[in-house]
Amino acid sequence: MQFHRTLQKITARRAAISVILLAAVALIVFLLQHSVFAAKSTGYLTAKVVRRDLLSSVITTGNLQAQQQVDVGARVSGQLKSLKVQLGDRVEKGQLLAEIDPELAQNDLISAKASLESLEAQRRAIAASLWQANLIFRRQEEMLAKDATSRQEVESAKAQVQLLSANYASLGAQINQAKALMNSAMTNLGFTKIIAPMSGDVVAIVTQEGQTVVASQQAPVILKLANLDVMTVKAQISEADVIRIQPGQSAYFTILGDANERHFGTVSKVEPAPQELKDNGKSTGPIFYNALFDVPNLNHRLRIAMTAQVTVVLQEAKNVLCVPLSALGRAEPNGRYPVRVLGQDGEITAVMVTPGINDRVWIQVVGLNEGDEVIIEDGEGAS
Repeated sequence: MQFHRTLQKITARRAAISVILLAAVALIVFLLQHSVFAAKSTGYLTAKVVRRDLLSSVITTGNLQAQQQVDVGARVSGQLKSLKVQLGDRVEKGQLLAEIDPELAQNDLISAKASLESLEAQRRAIAASLWQANLIFRRQEEMLAKDATSRQEVESAKAQVQLLSANYASLGAQINQAKALMNSAMTNLGFTKIIAPMSGDVVAIVTQEGQTVVASQQAPVILKLANLDVMTVKAQISEADVIRIQPGQSAYFTILGDANERHFGTVSKVEPAPQELKDNGKSTGPIFYNALFDVPNLNHRLRIAMTAQVTVVLQEAKNVLCVPLSALGRAEPNGRYPVRVLGQDGEITAVMVTPGINDRVWIQVVGLNEGDEVIIEDGEGAS
């Protein structure tokens, strides 16, 4: 009795396994019959002509930069007395960002004012002497007309007038120079207050409070400001693809942190020289050119230096007849391609098609009908 029950269990288990195997075989047959790609009994791997949306594009990487970014520097030397902002702060144009100790600039202004006042005092004294010298000269001329003085005295008085006039003119030039120096000192005093040249965010602080800056030749950078409301994508285009990229083409990108969201823009510029040429003055490795396009960033999710997976759209076609690229034979001189079409009776017919755009997998064709079966690969044993 026990043996009979055991035998029944084994038989039932075998029957269940057989049913499962039969179902699996039926499923495989169904999938092969209804797949776009199918291996026919003839030994050929085929695909049906289908309608698809095609996108011909250049895919590359790039990085994000703020559309507008400036280095805010110090135009006078001195100690950075105070920093009014912190990293990440939003600032408005004209806002006070930092202040350099004004003592040196104030001393320069005081010295320039004193020099100007001294020169003006000297000119006033010369003016008085010149007025008196002119009186003496005119009196000597009158006396000479009456033979009451000598020609030598007249010439001496005239020379004194000329000398004082020259001194007066020289002081005038020195005063103009002193005024320029004083104006420069006043300007430098104003430069001790570092003002925001644009509205934006503080993206870097280079100099800290207490540091001494020297602005003798190049303005030392205090901080960096950037407008993050609009970002610029610099897409690296290879020299093989750059001839196909033009301003006005659509482009989009995704970032590593969110591969599902696309950010769209329009190519605004393709730089004429590779980045390596700008950086090093020469190019030694692979050549890439920057294609630029802007995208809005009002929520500031996009950040400077992020990596962008960029797609530049070259051509686009909707709901067009397509076949796999592997279905095409060798190109004819007229630009058309032969495609082998497998009929329902198993006969193979070569049909010439006109190609359209492709996405490196599928290609648009004209000359076939939807549902036609084309050969994409010869199977083993196929003639």
